[in-house]
Parts: sequence; structure tokens; C-alpha cells
Amino acid sequence: MEIIKFKDSDIKDTVSLFYETVHSVNAQDYSQAQLDAWAPKEEKDTKIQTWKDSLNQNITYVAKINDKVVGFSDLTFGGHLDRLYVHKDYQGKGIASALVDMLESEAKNLKLLEIDTEASITAKPFFESRGYKVVCSQTVERMGTKLTNYQMVKKI
Repeated sequence: MEIIKFKDSDIKDTVSLFYETVHSVNAQDYSQAQLDAWAPKEEKDTKIQTWKDSLNQNITYVAKINDKVVGFSDLTFGGHLDRLYVHKDYQGKGIASALVDMLESEAKNLKLLEIDTEASITAKPFFESRGYKVVCSQTVERMGTKLTNYQMVKKI
């Protein structure tokens, strides 16, 4: 596995990975209606452009195995870990940890004092195992559907 900086050529694979991951891995904790609101298939094409812009503005890494994108994560320059997704077939192989290690290292280089994130029910145990603490649970609404997630923070 290699962890490299995000390039524009990674965008289609990155967005596809997001949709596949949400609709498979997160299905253990969210209903089909919630998954459809979180990652609506009809938004895929527009997400390619909007995410390309935001991923380029953030500190973004992709994990690749044999040139295939198997995970990605990004951090704003203010310390918000925005996205962290690992391909459904590569869960539990240390990819998320490797990505977050890179982002935490970047945060230290930027002299940030903490990183915050909004973790899904599915991702919460992963972040807790890395020392992130729950600030509060929250309900967000997407397309009229309510989803629970957790505001979490880690001092670095």
C-alpha cells in the first residue's frame, strides 16, 4: 500500500469509493433511506466537481494498492478531519489508521492543537481507539432524513 497526495486524476475513483463504502459498510448502522440521503446516487456527477475543488483545498491523501484507490481522507487547514473512507473490501487492514497518521502528522507540522471530526456511528469506535473523544452526539438532516453522528475531538 502507498499513501500519496490526492491528484485530480483520483477524483472519479475517490467519489465512487465514497458511494460504495457508504452503501455497504455503513449499512450496518443506518437505514437504506439514511444511506440514500447521505450518498444520493443522483448527486454523483456534481460531487465529482465539488469534491475535486474541496479535496484540492484541503490536505488530502489517498491510499492505493496496485494503483487502485482503496481509501482517502482529508483535513482542513483549520484542523477539521472532513472525510475518511476505506473501500469495503479493504476494511480492517490498517488503511484508515495510515491515512489518519498522515493527517495527524500534517496537523502537528501546522502547529494545530487539536483535530475535530464528525464521525458516523460506524466510524466512532475507530476514532475512539485513536484517542478522539466524543463532544456530543448530533442529528443532522439530509434531504429531509435524519442521521446521527458524533462531534469528536483529539488533542495533538
